[in-house]
Amino acid sequence: MDTLIVGGGMIVHDQILPSLYHLQRQGRIGEIAVCASRHATVRALAEAESLLRAFPGQSFRGFPDRDTGRPQPDLFREQITRQSPRNLVVVAVPDQLHYEVVMEALAHDQHVLCVKPLVLQHRQAVEIAEEARRRALLVATEYHKRFDDRSLMARRRYREGRFGEFRLGTACLLEKWYYRHSNFQNWMTAEHSDAFTYIGCHYVDLVHFITGLLPVAVSVYGILDRFPNGREGYLWTDARVLWNNGACLNVQNALGFPDVAPGTNTQGLTMYCQGSQDGALLAHSDQYRGLKYSYVEKPEGPGATIYAEPSPDYFQYIDLGGPGLVPVGYGFRSIEQIVSAAMRVNAGDAARVLTEIDSAGILATPANSAFNEQVIEAARESIGNGGREVGVVR
Repeated sequence: MDTLIVGGGMIVHDQILPSLYHLQRQGRIGEIAVCASRHATVRALAEAESLLRAFPGQSFRGFPDRDTGRPQPDLFREQITRQSPRNLVVVAVPDQLHYEVVMEALAHDQHVLCVKPLVLQHRQAVEIAEEARRRALLVATEYHKRFDDRSLMARRRYREGRFGEFRLGTACLLEKWYYRHSNFQNWMTAEHSDAFTYIGCHYVDLVHFITGLLPVAVSVYGILDRFPNGREGYLWTDARVLWNNGACLNVQNALGFPDVAPGTNTQGLTMYCQGSQDGALLAHSDQYRGLKYSYVEKPEGPGATIYAEPSPDYFQYIDLGGPGLVPVGYGFRSIEQIVSAAMRVNAGDAARVLTEIDSAGILATPANSAFNEQVIEAARESIGNGGREVGVVR
């Protein structure tokens, strides 16, 4: 299976491209191409020291292949048409551009791996689901927290009845301040997105993944702030999500965690549950994974600190003695599982395999996870109205 990545930003560098490189090194996928709107983006990926060190001798085809002096936002269409059918397109562009790239890929009979959230409108998710099923293609949203062992352990135990019933919960994920200086300032602006839509969707998806419950209403209060380029965005958000059993989840998100703080961010989920005779607790303190490092000098890279508490679980490179380095963690496992699922669809009775994938509920597909887009639509209406509660329509 050949792969075309549309987009070349931070998530491509940090997770997607190295995961695909490793699958390619194992002989499980074929050629990799990356298409961005600017040559500088693909050149930076091709020259990234961390990727060159981890994957010596490997490379991708980059488009645009030369600097034309102007962006080429529609170049991805030409590159998708060049792929033979039933390969893979990875959608890693800003949220508001997902729909057109996904639909272009489906129109040319390509499987799709899309970074979260899939789209910003529920009707678009429904349309994608219908088109994918009509063409017997896989579309999966890359909610990588589903593949954290903590999440999979919690899902199994919750669905065995060990936690009783979810009642109240809190979640937070605050990214470091330096994110404001990245390309986020060009697209995560108030008219397009907000901290809850981009970050908080992880925890709405995760509570459903663990419990099977569905959200019924949401209210999001957002605080407008300015990016370094002067554009406004809802860079601090507080959300309240109600569920179909009456439970309530509070989610706080921001691009505001201190750069000097030792973790790459701060994040976690706590769920208080009720059994027949006692309460129950599920608490994942995800920003602290048991590591404390103090270096002799500060490493390179934005947000790096001389004292660090790195996570071994999301995505790391390790040395197993072969050429280069090996990516490990649930970030890699998430990409691997989606790619493997697309191969399963190609190898067997596509309709049957797709039904099995939808029913299993491990991969987030438009057919089993479109509630996420309903929450996002309601959240965008709520944040624009000062945090008014908005129902999630099904």
